[in-house]
Amino acid sequence: MSRRTEYHVVPEASGWKVEHGSQVVGRYDTKDSALSAGRDTARANQPSQLVVHRQDGQIETEHTYQDDPFPPAG
Repeated sequence: MSRRTEYHVVPEASGWKVEHGSQVVGRYDTKDSALSAGRDTARANQPSQLVVHRQDGQIETEHTYQDDPFPPAG
């Protein structure tokens, strides 16, 4: 299985952003628009994972695209 690319939807002072590592993929006014763009980006770059954070920075949910290892073998 190839390594998945991780994208994160995270809050910032002026709205929300989608990032990949230290690279900002895009900045958005609302969480919904950042989530939509993050999904599109993750789907276009499979295998990938989209990690969505709350306003306080805690992880809210994760979405995996292609090669989901759950349930794990064994």
